[in-house]
Amino acid sequence: METTDPLIGRKKLSSAGSGGRPETAAMLKFCARHDVTADIEFVHSARVNEALDRLERNDVRYRFVLDMSDLS
Repeated sequence: METTDPLIGRKKLSSAGSGGRPETAAMLKFCARHDVTADIEFVHSARVNEALDRLERNDVRYRFVLDMSDLS
């Protein structure tokens, strides 16, 4: 059975290539020292399809953070 649902089948996790652990740790320390924060919208995993629809409509103001704690 073939599907176009991006959440079924093979999974892929990637990054922007912003550096390794030492660079990430240094960046987080810099942010903590200078009170740099990110505005996020917390999305429960049950609402992931709604989040994907909003991404397609360009109806996103903040970065989505997907709560996957209920998937374990």
